[in-house]
Amino acid sequence: MFDSSNLDAACSATVAALESDPFYRSISEEFEGNTARRRLVLEQYFAYSIQEGRDIGRTVHLADPAQGVAVWLLPQSGENYERSARAKRSFLGSTLGAIGAANYYRIVEYMSAKAETIVRDDAWYLSIIAVDPSLQGSGLGQQLLAPTLAEADVRGVVSYLETFSPRNLRFYERLGFTSRARFDEPTTRAQYTVMVRNPRGR
Repeated sequence: MFDSSNLDAACSATVAALESDPFYRSISEEFEGNTARRRLVLEQYFAYSIQEGRDIGRTVHLADPAQGVAVWLLPQSGENYERSARAKRSFLGSTLGAIGAANYYRIVEYMSAKAETIVRDDAWYLSIIAVDPSLQGSGLGQQLLAPTLAEADVRGVVSYLETFSPRNLRFYERLGFTSRARFDEPTTRAQYTVMVRNPRGR
């Protein structure tokens, strides 16, 4: 059960790292004129997403959990997926407001449809990775992803991600991801890249 009063230690760093990303700007559009409120809403969104990773995927923190986090979503049974989707819809509507929630679903539906043409439905999805901006470039991002990528290799599982940031492509490439497609997402009016990683040693 998600408790919005108990934010994860990584939420502030995640907001600092990702608040300018086109996706997160769009889902917090309702609060664009109020920076403090917008950041609080994003903190709540990230706290929910981190808990979602614990419930239906993987959540990885650094040794100092306030410095960053990685959130993975793994394939679920139909029943688990529906239960999670219902809870999320309620949370998003009450947290992001009507505009942000509508933007969220328009973006996710568009991107999900595109991803289905590229990766199988048993792939592991890297939903969020964030490192405190003051610590970026020091290898912490790789530390966040290494445990789950190693598990994916052992299990023979394909992983994928979507990024709106061209400057992150080389980082992901070093970890074995390859760019498979680029799309112009209509709600954000921004281009993003779908990257896929086949398990190593296979």
